Amino acid sequence: MNKQDKQIPPLTVSGMTVAYQRKAVVEEVSFTLPEGNLIALIGPNGAGKSTLLKAVLGLVPSIAGQVSIYGDAYKKMRSRVGYVPQRESVDWDFPTDALDVVMMGRYGHLGWIKRPGRREKELALATLDKVGMADFARRQISQLSGGQQQRVFLARALAQEADLYFMDEPFAGVDAATEKAIIALLSELKRAGKTVLVVHHDLSTVEEYFDHVLLLNKKLIAAGPVETTFTPDLLHETYGGKLAIVSSDGRETLVRS
Repeated sequence: MNKQDKQIPPLTVSGMTVAYQRKAVVEEVSFTLPEGNLIALIGPNGAGKSTLLKAVLGLVPSIAGQVSIYGDAYKKMRSRVGYVPQRESVDWDFPTDALDVVMMGRYGHLGWIKRPGRREKELALATLDKVGMADFARRQISQLSGGQQQRVFLARALAQEADLYFMDEPFAGVDAATEKAIIALLSELKRAGKTVLVVHHDLSTVEEYFDHVLLLNKKLIAAGPVETTFTPDLLHETYGGKLAIVSSDGRETLVRS
């Protein structure tokens, strides 16, 4: 990351609209992410959170909108972006081991023709070690537990040495040890000045884990620092109904309809 990058937002989305069978699932969403922050993307089921991430990455088509990553198109900045998909969307029966999965994260730097070398293998092993999976480097991914599989994909993202990361519900269904490993990884990325956008579902940990929050329910309800944006009124507008949130310090916030 150079000095000029600090003046350019890591991600700017303008007027993003995505539709399935002519029904809009994301409507005219616009936001800019602050550099070097951990950002939660939250909203009810069906709000379009995962779809928005995929549209930004070009994995699903949008019918309107523009995406700028460090001031340029995603295709030109692909090597600076890391992505951790939902675990349920991955074919875990694919015949490969954990080390090879992580080395796939280097292809954005190498290209698809050049084969990974010693440096790539050493980097992959180092990132597996950071997430507590070095001893499983040659284990087939189908033989790993759900939490271990998630750690492998986190290691793959780390091996990409990206500046901007997208993570789609990395905490979903993991054990306490894996959640701890994810938190440690997020903290390390933040200390390194990286920007991380996380689709997150556990409202009780938003204040503890994140600096910034996007509230989405097909349309963007609000975006800003957690202290000023993660509020009962804005949560009510996002989720509707009655919503009880118990924060990490045991304090309860109640949102009423």
